[in-house]
Amino acid sequence: MAVTDEAIEKIKGMIVSGTLGPGDRLPKESELAADLGLSRNSLREAVRALSLIRILDVRQGDGTYVTSLDPQLLLEALSFVVDFHRDDTVLEFLAVRRILEPAATAMAASRISERQLDALASQLDALGTAPSVEELVACDLEFHRGIVQTSGNSVLCSLLDGLSGPTTRARVWRGLTQEDAVSRTLHEHRAILTALRDRDAEAARSWATVHIASVEQWLRSTL
Repeated sequence: MAVTDEAIEKIKGMIVSGTLGPGDRLPKESELAADLGLSRNSLREAVRALSLIRILDVRQGDGTYVTSLDPQLLLEALSFVVDFHRDDTVLEFLAVRRILEPAATAMAASRISERQLDALASQLDALGTAPSVEELVACDLEFHRGIVQTSGNSVLCSLLDGLSGPTTRARVWRGLTQEDAVSRTLHEHRAILTALRDRDAEAARSWATVHIASVEQWLRSTL
């Protein structure tokens, strides 16, 4: 095992075991290196690596702290990795989204408030009947994010947020090239919203599946 990897594992062990908890400050570098049997250089590299994935927070002039370890914070690293996707993996991202997002939409049916439903409806009304593709896709991202955030599952919300990036270009491409893409998307959004107002989890799940699958089906036919 590389020295830096060993240092990462030892710090991870302290956090997993509860020796260090969310918000705790790490001991001074010299003390921690001695306690863990590490060189200060390898410890420094480990701290740098763990700060990149939001496990540690290095505060200049103050010290190094364990972050909140909140799922949304930790899963920011997923968004970073996802940005390196290749075009030929977009279908795989859509397939994962098709599995997760309908489940989140069904969960939202019993949790979303009338005020939140009204906000989503106003968002759709503001688009009108003939929005530009760019406006529609931006609204699409916010529409689904707003629903997923009410699912009550922060991990699911963060995962879907990270997965939305690679499929954005495919949705723009579809909107520009498929004749009825805009009207179909607007119709599917309204259907999802109606199902949520009716507190019908299975209808919400079904419409969310149809919505994502239609993009996936179109993309598969064009590749």
